[in-house]
Amino acid sequence: MKKIALLAIIAFTAVSTSALAQKSNKKEMKKVLFVVTSNDKLGNTGEKTGFWSEEFAAPYYELLDQGVEISIASPLGGQPPIDPKSADPASATEDTKRFDADKVLQEKLKNTIKLSTVNQKDYDAVFYPGGHGPLWDLVQDQNSIALIESFYTHNKPVAFVCHAPAVLKNVKVKGEYLVKGKKITGFTNEEEEAVGLTKVVPFLLEDALASNGGIFSKGPNWQPYAVEDGLLITGQNPASSKLVAGKLLQKLN
Repeated sequence: MKKIALLAIIAFTAVSTSALAQKSNKKEMKKVLFVVTSNDKLGNTGEKTGFWSEEFAAPYYELLDQGVEISIASPLGGQPPIDPKSADPASATEDTKRFDADKVLQEKLKNTIKLSTVNQKDYDAVFYPGGHGPLWDLVQDQNSIALIESFYTHNKPVAFVCHAPAVLKNVKVKGEYLVKGKKITGFTNEEEEAVGLTKVVPFLLEDALASNGGIFSKGPNWQPYAVEDGLLITGQNPASSKLVAGKLLQKLN
């Protein structure tokens, strides 16, 4: 009887330890919010835009494969637009191929959370993919502006790539532009000129952030380049997506 009782205690202890371990792992899982554009119009050109698939897919899988839980939000909620040029097979990468075949993620994208319902308390960091879409909606979106400010003032990382740093244009913390005096990068004037859209975009990202006091730096066109200044992480172009995700992971860990 004593032997049976002892075995029962051992079994109970093992189950309890396993349950506690699972609970601990669940508690430790980091949560990151991705914020994407709802705008599909490229200014007055009649062409379509949206978020750039590479700038979404590469960071998404970089974080997901490290056990990060990811939620996706957009100003209007529901299916966000994808820039059709980024879906061109000529621009395909391993990450975008995985993205195209990922039925679970495609379903998740169809049901993005409405940005106005998001609370930074539910996440450990926020990440903004680029594409030209954000230049028209997220830059002016008061929910987005307030959300970034809230993440930053609660000591949580804020990360952006390519055109996404433009959404910092109107973000202030304690009355000062968030980018003032901070190292930052983003899609450069030269790169915008190379794609022929300097006269289409509402403003040039590089000029706007520099005007707000940002210490703007850049690498060669189309090459990976990212900078980190405290909680602020920014990448220059699509090729910089994984660099930004890597820096964000370091912050989370």
